[in-house]
Amino acid sequence: MKRIRLSFTPGLEVWFADREAALKRIEEWAEKGIVNVKVVFGPEGCGKTAWLRQAAMLLKELGFHVVYVDPLRRDFAAYTDLREFARRLAEAASDALAAAPLRLATLALDFGDYALRAGKRRVAILVDDAFQAIGLDRAAMYVKALLNLIEYPPRSYERIITIATTSEGVSRREIGRHRWAELLPMWNMSKEGFRELYSQIPGEKPDFEYTWKLTGGNPKLLGELYKAGWNKDRVLDAIAALRRLRSLIARLSHEERAWLREAVEDPDTLFTRERMHLLDRLVELNLILDDIPYRREHLWVDSPPPEKDPELGIGKHAAWQTPMHREAARKILEEHGK
Repeated sequence: MKRIRLSFTPGLEVWFADREAALKRIEEWAEKGIVNVKVVFGPEGCGKTAWLRQAAMLLKELGFHVVYVDPLRRDFAAYTDLREFARRLAEAASDALAAAPLRLATLALDFGDYALRAGKRRVAILVDDAFQAIGLDRAAMYVKALLNLIEYPPRSYERIITIATTSEGVSRREIGRHRWAELLPMWNMSKEGFRELYSQIPGEKPDFEYTWKLTGGNPKLLGELYKAGWNKDRVLDAIAALRRLRSLIARLSHEERAWLREAVEDPDTLFTRERMHLLDRLVELNLILDDIPYRREHLWVDSPPPEKDPELGIGKHAAWQTPMHREAARKILEEHGK
């Protein structure tokens, strides 16, 4: 399989690394087919986009006509000889209007119908973070539309692969209310895969073990640290601002702040009835993942995280998206306590 080059930070490209198990899943789906939409969720920046882009290349090599769309970034890849449709994607991606992300997400759906009517027998549609582009209220119906391509195609086919990804716990819950998709979690990179990525970064850098404990294997955070000149506090401040942590903590009662302090040490302490509303707020802000499935390989698109790892902020039922998300919460809690 041809490994793709990915933009890691402005001015730095890296080779795709890790995710061997997740790529084998793609090969299995291509060989055996699928009966429902695959929705892959996991921590923001864990590498879903890189995997999906590599999957598009793999499916192309397996004889599929493939469209990959990232509506929010207005990015796409079209591995097909349907040039007219590729032109429509390019026009949508270059459109400066605010409706462009929605248009790209819609075109991804249209591709399935267009390709099948053109007589293509092996079709793949890969959509990255579509639910942010189309809105939570339309997430379930978007998945249903992808499923309709599998169940009610305009023409007979050999294989259709439909995959969507999301980082949002709220959209995951909305989709999970229906039986139109198989929800598969993806965690941050394995330690050895992360080492492979880390080794591609030039110049002086912190010790690998230190970097691993900061990021928990999250490639996006590794890139943020690199851009910040390895200044941890700058990245923590950015996380706190993006997730509105000061606003969140200021609104908490004394008791809720105590719960959050306990959750910084062990996120599973939030998994009780009286604390569930706080857990939900942390999930909505993309700080924590909840309802983590059993660590059985078939329940995950890639290798699952450990059963519990206090050092990385991973509990059995809930986990901080990365150790730095946890540290950002700890930092603001300490400031508020002064």
